[in-house]
Amino acid sequence: MSRLDGRIVLITGAAGGIGSAVARTVVADGGEVILHDVNEDAVAALAHELGNAATTLTANLAEAKETEQLWADALALHGRIDVLVNNAGIYPPAPIDAHLEDWISVWDLSLAVNLKAPAILCKEAVKTYALQDRGGIIINLASRAAFRGEDPDYWHYAAAKAGVVAMTRTIARQNGRQGATAFAIAPGYVDTSLNKVFAESVGVQAAADQTGLGEVAQPQDIANIIAFLATGLARHATGTTIDVNGASYVR
Repeated sequence: MSRLDGRIVLITGAAGGIGSAVARTVVADGGEVILHDVNEDAVAALAHELGNAATTLTANLAEAKETEQLWADALALHGRIDVLVNNAGIYPPAPIDAHLEDWISVWDLSLAVNLKAPAILCKEAVKTYALQDRGGIIINLASRAAFRGEDPDYWHYAAAKAGVVAMTRTIARQNGRQGATAFAIAPGYVDTSLNKVFAESVGVQAAADQTGLGEVAQPQDIANIIAFLATGLARHATGTTIDVNGASYVR
């Protein structure tokens, strides 16, 4: 028996580098995945690759009602969700010399997608897990930025990810007896399209030079940890934040 046989895993932002790596790893370990993205075309090829083990759903996570409906639609597919992976995220710049209205609009969008949408899905997951025979697992993608801070144009991102960490810890402390375990993953620089601007303007090597390994993380490095947490084998590590940053920031 594979480690994830029979497990149903909902992955948000599944078309991205980390999301797609998680999906492939879960399926390889025997699980089934529900692939979310804002655009169905973005996950269609991945779903085709994974075959009967994958289904797709779309939702704009900037919209609270659509986010809430995403959980309901995902739950209806199999009648249960064993693992929620809140992976979707955005990284728009908000320069401090921008006009206030423009600056605040980026903050609003970033908090909506990076913090409020995960919160809504966690809210629905906690309610569902309380009714499931073996509860369920929440895995939230945070960031090194939650602890180290972020570049000047991305205060909002650091703030949102710090909120994700605090939320994850609260769920673990308050909802464990109702069947929910919760973990946060805090990557540093990962070689994905989210970091395209940095890669093109500064260079990947600059990020690699900050690490103790002399290299940046790949999506599979994150996926391996998420797949392990999805097995339920680390139940008593609930509330933990796992740093995956090559020792570029050690807490």
